[in-house]
Amino acid sequence: MLGHLGINVPDLAAAKRYYDDLMPLVGFEPFFAADDEFAYKPAENKPGTYVFFYPAAVVGPYSPQQTGLQHLAFMVRRRSLVDRVHDHVLRSGGNVIHTPRHFPQYPGHYYATFWSDPVGIKLEAVCHHDRD
Repeated sequence: MLGHLGINVPDLAAAKRYYDDLMPLVGFEPFFAADDEFAYKPAENKPGTYVFFYPAAVVGPYSPQQTGLQHLAFMVRRRSLVDRVHDHVLRSGGNVIHTPRHFPQYPGHYYATFWSDPVGIKLEAVCHHDRD
């Protein structure tokens, strides 16, 4: 199991505001916050990967085509939660890449939405169940 991910961002305060609103929708809660980093953990003491954010020492444009993080996917338990995340992204003025739908090119039930965060990092909410 992956213990944690660390993501560098150009504006730590702006990233915290954005992710404080998003992370509860995808099953995470705050883990801790300091002046130079903040983190989330799986909600309700569930096992899973923690996500840490740090200030970028070298600020530059993000590209999923460059070496490094291509995208970050959050698994949710119900298709309606994928829709809820999509609605949140739209309300917050986010850049939707793919609206919620089934992606038949992936095995099994794969219902997802994709969007970019304010830095341009490609994010995904996905449900692997055909239920609500």
